[in-house]
Amino acid sequence: MPLPPHATGASGNGQRTLHGTNPARAGERNERLVLEAILRAGESTRLQLAEQTGLSPAAIANITQRLTDRGFVFEKGRRTGVRGMPAIRFAVNPDGCFSYGVNIDRDHITLVALDLTGAVRARYTQEIDFAAPRAVSAFIGDALATLLGEGLIERDRVLGMGVALPGGLGHVDLPGLPRAYAEWDSVDLPALLAPLGTWPVITENDAAAAAIGEARFGSGLTHRSFFYVLLSAGLGGGLVVAGNYHHGATGRAGRIGFLTDRAGAPLQSIVSLSALKADLAAHGLAPIAPAALASADAAASAVIRGWIERAAAALAGPIATISCLIDPGAIVIGGRLPVPLIDELTAAIERHRDAVDDPVVPAAPVLTAQLAADAPAIGAAILPFNDLVFLSADD
Repeated sequence: MPLPPHATGASGNGQRTLHGTNPARAGERNERLVLEAILRAGESTRLQLAEQTGLSPAAIANITQRLTDRGFVFEKGRRTGVRGMPAIRFAVNPDGCFSYGVNIDRDHITLVALDLTGAVRARYTQEIDFAAPRAVSAFIGDALATLLGEGLIERDRVLGMGVALPGGLGHVDLPGLPRAYAEWDSVDLPALLAPLGTWPVITENDAAAAAIGEARFGSGLTHRSFFYVLLSAGLGGGLVVAGNYHHGATGRAGRIGFLTDRAGAPLQSIVSLSALKADLAAHGLAPIAPAALASADAAASAVIRGWIERAAAALAGPIATISCLIDPGAIVIGGRLPVPLIDELTAAIERHRDAVDDPVVPAAPVLTAQLAADAPAIGAAILPFNDLVFLSADD
C-alpha cells in the first residue's frame, strides 16, 4: 500500500513554496502555543503564560477562555502563597479530546487510545502472522466496540485515527511471507476503515510514527535531533531534526533496513524479529512471543544472545556512518524487543562500533527508546493531535 505524500517545502517544479499567515491562522497558532505551554508546565497561571509565550495578558485571557470552552483546559484552582488576589491555575483536561493509533505489522496488530495529555487510555493487541486486511478491520472494529462499550473514552471527542505500517508491507521479502499478503499493496486504508467511524484516517510509516512518538514524549525531550531505529518484524529507521520528523524528498528517509552488510545481505534479514524467529527455528526451538523473549529458557536465551551479537556487528557500521553523515544527538533503538534485550543490544553496538568509528567524528550515544513496544501505535495516535491540536516544532 503506497504511503501518502509528505510536504517537503518544494512544489512540483522544485521551487520552494512560500506561505503567509493570515489572522485566522495566527489565532489558531496562538491557541496551540498556549495549550503547549500548559502541557509542558503541567499547570500555569495567565501571568505565567504571558511570560512564557510573549502574548499580551488580554490575548492570554481570551485564549484560555476559548480553550476552556472547548474543554481542552480547566481551572484547577488558585495559586496560593502570593500577595493579592490568588491567580487561577489552568491545567490540560485529559478528556478534552482523544485519538486512536493503530500499528499493522507482519506479526501483530495493536490499537491504542490516547488522551490529550498523551496517556494511553486503552490498549488492544493480537499476535497474528500476516493478517489479511479483513482480519485487521475486524480486529480494530472489535477493539473499538469494547473500548467505547466500557466508556473508556467519549466517542464525540475522538479527533481521528493514525495508522502506522511498514513501507512495502505486502511485498518486502521476509521469512514466511505468503503470496496472498501482496493484497496489502493495493489496499485503500481510509476506505477499509471507513465503516468503523467518521473520523479522519492518517497513515504513516511505522518507523516514522515511532520516531514522532519518541520526539514528543520520549528521547526528544532531551535530544532535539536523533536517528530512530525500529526493530520489529522488519527493520526501519527515521530521522528527527530539531524536533521535526524528516521525511526526505520522497518520504522514504531512514530506510536503514534496506542497507546491506559486507556480504550483501539486507540488514533486516539479520536485525529483525523475523531473523531472530528464523534463528530459533534453525535450532529446533518454537517461536517465542516478543514480550516473553527476556524470560526465555536457557537454550533459547543462548540463541537470543548469539543473535544480539550478530545484530550489533551488522548495525555498528551503518550507525557509525549515520553519525558521520548526519551528526544526530543520539541513536535511539526501540521496537517490540523487550527493554532488557534492547539494553543488551545497545551495549553490544557500542562495543562493535569502537572498531569502526572515526575518532575525528564524535560518536552519537546509542540509547534505548523511552516509549514502550507500542511506539508505532502511540506515534500513530499522535498524528491527529499534531494535525489539529499540538504546536509544530517549527513554531
